[in-house]
Amino acid sequence: MTSKSASFTGTGSDTGPEVRFAFGKNWQRFLRNLSDKAILEAEKSLRTMLDVDDLKGKTFLDIGSGSGLFSLAAMRLGAARVHSFDYDGESVACAQELKRRYLPDHDDWTIDQGDVLDSAYVTGLGSFDIVYSWGVLHHTGNMWQALDNVAIPVRRNGKLFVALYNDQGRRSRIWRSIKKSYSQGGPLLRGVLIVSFACYFGVRGFVSGVFRKRSAPQSQEQSERGRGMTYFTDLIDWIGGYPFEVAAPDSVSSFFRSKGFELLRLNSVGQGSGNNEYVFCNSGFGLLRKSFRTGIRRTHSR
Repeated sequence: MTSKSASFTGTGSDTGPEVRFAFGKNWQRFLRNLSDKAILEAEKSLRTMLDVDDLKGKTFLDIGSGSGLFSLAAMRLGAARVHSFDYDGESVACAQELKRRYLPDHDDWTIDQGDVLDSAYVTGLGSFDIVYSWGVLHHTGNMWQALDNVAIPVRRNGKLFVALYNDQGRRSRIWRSIKKSYSQGGPLLRGVLIVSFACYFGVRGFVSGVFRKRSAPQSQEQSERGRGMTYFTDLIDWIGGYPFEVAAPDSVSSFFRSKGFELLRLNSVGQGSGNNEYVFCNSGFGLLRKSFRTGIRRTHSR
């Protein structure tokens, strides 16, 4: 992590995690019941947040691609090239299965296993018009390093679309403990936690004001309508998603502003739980500032 990144700390850092939630298994369950409606909702989510009608002629990088749903959505919206990668091998297999089902002959969609914390790997991918990473970077175990790295492949005037868990202070620390217990526990403990929290969220009501503000997990109808997800997938992801870090919108915005990115759109959950969504544009000012500082150092070294 760079010294600049180190100044932006999130609640409950999980650097060097000893346990990790098996996201790929969850995505395999999701793909068994994937509907055309879910794919259309994923496309709608991209169009809305990126403020575009389509992605014709654009290159798209899906970091932490999971099921591969949003890579598929980008392809269907006309992206010229899509590259998907995930740390989890089973998630990579899910994306490959999705491609086999829908776009088996498209060589312009490539899928790989990779680590967003590996700066050399990310740099080697080249530059993209759109870099997408939804609900992923807070599960890496080193969120601020991951945020540092996702800025690398965004070409000048390109867009970065990320979603990160909201910082709720003490409540976030409690959820971190629950998630760690789920990931460490056996089938019995996991079953108890799933049933308990399914009942808890049910009692709260999926149509309450809190859930309308996108507290996680959402109801089945809300999940499918929002991003093409399903309720059970969201529920398991929410209870088990570990490592787990969080960030306040001001911290994330300041972090990327220091890199020359301009915030174009923010969908915030306010004081609630769930993901804040950000869309940034790489204005190029970060590169200019870096060149300027380099020039000054060279002048003083003469």
